[in-house]
Amino acid sequence: MEHRLANSLIMTVNEKKFIESALLSDIRVDGRRPFDYRNLTIRFGSEDGSAEVQLGQTQVLGFVTGQLSQPYRDRPNEGSFAIYTEFSPMADPSFEPGRPGETAIELGRIVDRGLRESRAVDTESLCVIAGKLVWSIRIDLHIIDNGGNLVDAANIAALAALSTFRRPECTLGGEDGQELMVHPPDEREPLPLILHHFPVAVTFGFFGKENTVVIDPTHSEEAVMGGSMTATLNTNGDVCAIQKAGGDAVSQTVIMQCLRIASVKAGDITSKIKDAVESYNTQRSLRKIKRHNPDQQGSSDVAKRPMERLTVGSDQSGIASQFYEHDKTNKRNSTLKGFSGGPASWDPYSKGVDGDALRTSLASRVAPVDKQKEESSQVNPETKSNPKSSETNSIALTHEIGLEKKQLKTLKDAVKPKHKRRNKSNAS
Repeated sequence: MEHRLANSLIMTVNEKKFIESALLSDIRVDGRRPFDYRNLTIRFGSEDGSAEVQLGQTQVLGFVTGQLSQPYRDRPNEGSFAIYTEFSPMADPSFEPGRPGETAIELGRIVDRGLRESRAVDTESLCVIAGKLVWSIRIDLHIIDNGGNLVDAANIAALAALSTFRRPECTLGGEDGQELMVHPPDEREPLPLILHHFPVAVTFGFFGKENTVVIDPTHSEEAVMGGSMTATLNTNGDVCAIQKAGGDAVSQTVIMQCLRIASVKAGDITSKIKDAVESYNTQRSLRKIKRHNPDQQGSSDVAKRPMERLTVGSDQSGIASQFYEHDKTNKRNSTLKGFSGGPASWDPYSKGVDGDALRTSLASRVAPVDKQKEESSQVNPETKSNPKSSETNSIALTHEIGLEKKQLKTLKDAVKPKHKRRNKSNAS
């Protein structure tokens, strides 16, 4: 009421007469018909429970939060919710900072009455431990820009924010079974609120003695109108609340006409809210899907290859050796990209170290021992035909082995035994 008086002081007499004369001929300043709504846009934030509603030039931000608290004594099994409004001077020069004014209190009560008396929110589902802990829901409505009809925009913002809010899941555990555990969203999916229906507020403005009715009045029309009425209805046509804040008297037939129009508009707005919430939920579910990265697939295949080699090599050594030889030939034909590491900073002549070449060099150290065993086990066909030559070769081998034994001396040979020392002392 007070901000309507402030707006009427700003407008001139000619502007007021122009708006009234245009409404008599069913024409509004912005080009709409008397029962047309302005363009409605609903956007959601990155966090659950935040919504931004823009109705023409009116912009309202709604944010829902929750915390655990003790229930009321008369309702130990039900949670609670409260609505708080904030009017910033940036939205309208008539708004003053500090304590909420008459307009802010009236706005919060209209939205709260529509939600509370219609029992749109299931408060019993907010109970955690009967008589001890329940969820208390807080709805904050911030007026960003006042372009008229703040009640409808704030009501839509509250409904949209409640539809996307999710509270964390709580369970009882511990040794006694009485320890409350609040699970974070990473462990368990948060739970949405249960909304039975959507009570939508529709505001009407009355002009002149003929009770000219318009819907969704703008900021300039609010300064001219003689009175207003807000009807809160759902899609079933149930009247949840009616607010008539003084002003010109309205006949019963006009009120019934307004209720019939409001039931149609409530259905349209509810469908828009549900469509916006559904698109938000699909985007939210897509954000949770962990998309498969092709680079990770390549790295996983490379990581699996040595494991496959180990498992195959433990069962069939022949297949593992063939796989290793094939891999070694492919690596030889590769470019310098196959090298691991780079030239050392302290040695100008150093080069990259090839990992496969290092493996082959280590394998070659073990290979000669096996080859010597195979050569010693195999018999030369020429030696079979010439037994004499084989005998001479064996004699030569034994002679060489004896020489090697004589040449090899250890530390034990350098130390003289005790009995030799005694014999030498006795002889002297």
